[in-house]
Amino acid sequence: EEITAHSSNVSSLVLGKCSGRLLATGGDDCRVNIWSVNKPNCIMSLTGHTTPIESLQINTNEELIVAGSQSGSIRVWDLEAAKILRTLLGHKANICSLDFHPFGSFVASGSLDTNIKLWDVRRKGCVFRYKGHTQAVRCLRFSPDGKWLASAADDHTVKLWDLAAGKIMFEFTGHTGPVNVVEFHPNEYLLASGSSDRTVRFWDLEKFQVVSCIEEEATPVRCVLFNPDGCCLYSGFQDSLRVYGWEPERCFDVVLVNWGKVADLSICNNQLIGVSFAQSTVSSFVVDLNRVTKSGSILHGLIRDDKPLLQPTPAGSSLRRIYDRPSTSCSKPQSRVKHNSESERRSPSSEDDRDEKESKAEIQNPEDYKEIFQPKNSISRTPPRNNEPFPAPPEDEPAAVKEAAKPSQTADVQTPLPKQEHSDPIQRPPIASSTPVTRTEPSVIPAARNEPIGLKASDFLPAVKNQSQAELVDEEAMSQIRKGHETMCVVLTSRHKNLDTVRAVWSTGDIKARILKCLTFNSAVAINDLSVVVDLLNIVNQKASLWKLDLCTIVLPQIEKLLQSKYESYVQTGCTSLKLILQRFLPLITDILAAPPSVGVDITREERLHKCKLCYKQLKNISNIVKNKSGLSGRHGSAFRELHLLMAVLE
Repeated sequence: EEITAHSSNVSSLVLGKCSGRLLATGGDDCRVNIWSVNKPNCIMSLTGHTTPIESLQINTNEELIVAGSQSGSIRVWDLEAAKILRTLLGHKANICSLDFHPFGSFVASGSLDTNIKLWDVRRKGCVFRYKGHTQAVRCLRFSPDGKWLASAADDHTVKLWDLAAGKIMFEFTGHTGPVNVVEFHPNEYLLASGSSDRTVRFWDLEKFQVVSCIEEEATPVRCVLFNPDGCCLYSGFQDSLRVYGWEPERCFDVVLVNWGKVADLSICNNQLIGVSFAQSTVSSFVVDLNRVTKSGSILHGLIRDDKPLLQPTPAGSSLRRIYDRPSTSCSKPQSRVKHNSESERRSPSSEDDRDEKESKAEIQNPEDYKEIFQPKNSISRTPPRNNEPFPAPPEDEPAAVKEAAKPSQTADVQTPLPKQEHSDPIQRPPIASSTPVTRTEPSVIPAARNEPIGLKASDFLPAVKNQSQAELVDEEAMSQIRKGHETMCVVLTSRHKNLDTVRAVWSTGDIKARILKCLTFNSAVAINDLSVVVDLLNIVNQKASLWKLDLCTIVLPQIEKLLQSKYESYVQTGCTSLKLILQRFLPLITDILAAPPSVGVDITREERLHKCKLCYKQLKNISNIVKNKSGLSGRHGSAFRELHLLMAVLE
């Protein structure tokens, strides 16, 4: 199913894990909208934030929701009472991750400012601050027993924190890229983490060591979810779902799902629900887990050598210690409050009260709201735990879906429902504009799109005046198709020539020399094809050791062009490269420029000084672009704000 969730771009979303069908979306319009996955209309719209929503989380009982914004503020709403519950202030930058404690009234938040904070929702204050990460904290998860907190960050590490002691227990290293997600096993002392380095790692929480590492030649790992009985791990990649076991490491099944960059997963009635978003649209997809291989000897990929595989551990048995879940709510961590500053132990004030009065819960659909959050039977919840499964796809499904469900893939993917007409007021989201949306070419072309930008099949065919003239004469059709053919041939010929040039340079020398030659050639001979630069930078970005000061002087002018490109993928690559340069070379550049002049002649030092001056000048030019774009909303704005913080030393 596909819905238009906001009047502007969607910036975050989350699924409720209790029913699997409650969906919350946050947008650049500073609203949080509540939906039921199988219903087209918005149930409730929560207002109060003044900057775009960056992170969302729903508590275990699906009664509370917390939202973090770009400004660093956090708001907690009571969904059943339809009102703001708390406003929590203290972070200095974007809120990147949130999680509810499974028992106590606590919320954990991770930010772009690298800090993790534990909040007491009842007392409206910060209980403790955890320091240790050096970059943005992307994911937080409480352990099933509520005693530990796992954090994943862009600094390539996963950290495990003891809540009672208020200190780090262990730091797991091994990932070579930003860690996007962590998840505790529902029963055993086991932790899974997924990273942009395309690996899923399993960590033993008793021995504090890696159990297994599964690497796929796919795309970055976007989300992971253990099966409720703990028999396997579902991992969401771009346009695919993979099912993993870990002792021994193996891939049970691979399911092709056209969900793009999946943002969250949930399980309900033995169906896996995945949601993704692009611009203002949110799409939901269903995979029938009854047809997915979760164990056994039929493997889709063997990871470790050629050793014989052990039989999987039967469901219900455990190789590790099992969590002890308390029967009462968890007490708050030992008295660490005295170490916190007054600003972190914020007490209710008139300013906060005024802020909470400005926050509203607008019920857009009273019938659905009463059905879901105020049922007559307090035990029953809608979406209920035992609700009906989503219907299977019809027999006459499109050929593309049949291809995705061929025998080698044992899952059944529900096709998105057709969009409702914009003229139908009932089907329109309540917060969207009432005027029809005119489809125009976007100012920023997204990296993932399902159709060419600016191209329509109807443009290549003559207009049909009425249905009786539907059949076209061959000559008319061919004349339309030939339009622009010569121009396209010129473009493709130029592209082919550029690629041949790159290939010729690439065929000599080691990899560092190849990349340096290619980028130098691209700059000096003016191939003037940014796509070549993007391809090369995507290779260099995968291995930080390839970066040298010489490379920086050549790449920075190209990055300046990429950051101003209308293509989202170009901007993303430019931001990634600039971030690597700032982290590795900016301290060196500033130190060399600040050092006193040397006595005598040192040619090597003079060359290094010249390169540093050149890089510094280029970075100053780029800093103006970054500063201007740091006010953007959404993912791009977040990336530019992070770069702006790193470049603060240049001002």
